[in-house]
Amino acid sequence: MKKMIGLTSAMLFSLPVFAQSISGTVITLAGNAEIKADNDQAVVTFFIEEQDKDKAVAASRVNQKMKAGTELIKKEDPQAELHTRGYYSYPIYNDATKTVAGQAPKQQLVGWRTGQYLEVKTQNLKQLPSTAAAAQSILALNGVNFGLSDATIAKLESERIAAGYKDFSQKLTMITHTMGKNPEDVVIESLDFDNAGSNMRPMAMAAEPMMLRSARAAGPVDAPSFEPGYTSLSIHITGKLKLK
Repeated sequence: MKKMIGLTSAMLFSLPVFAQSISGTVITLAGNAEIKADNDQAVVTFFIEEQDKDKAVAASRVNQKMKAGTELIKKEDPQAELHTRGYYSYPIYNDATKTVAGQAPKQQLVGWRTGQYLEVKTQNLKQLPSTAAAAQSILALNGVNFGLSDATIAKLESERIAAGYKDFSQKLTMITHTMGKNPEDVVIESLDFDNAGSNMRPMAMAAEPMMLRSARAAGPVDAPSFEPGYTSLSIHITGKLKLK
């Protein structure tokens, strides 16, 4: 019995010593959070490409079809934002070469390839399949990328930061209790909200012109099926803490 009392007394005596020994300790703590939101915006890229022996003829066909395709898109979705993203024209040479004695083989110009890209940004996702189908009767669909609009990102910003700080606070409570302290015994010396205010999102990239030689739309096209999906918004909070 005396040994047990002595052991208990020793343990009780050691607690204040342990608590005293960690006073002034600096702790680095990280909090992380991720929220998901349904995509409400699409960026679609269309293109048209023509080839002809006459450079002017190829360019004229591209210009006419792009104009017609643009008008169709505006008719289907008047609120969409349209941007021209590229226009190219380059010569085409034949593969056969003739070797003349003493001279390097020369390639022969056989035509011109001309093309243009059009980027369409819209939040009218219900109308998007019809808009894409209408445009594809003239233009070719080169790519589609779904994401969040700037307004939605701004709306979710406070929710994202709050979720990150909540995770940070919960971890702080667990750590202080484990060390025999209370959250009130901690002084937060610094907080770093990584990615706060960042609106980074993937961008739709157009393929290189050389990859599009055989891609060409003609006639009516059935409406495509799109699944907008969702976007994850994450945050990482790092804090420097000091125990009283």
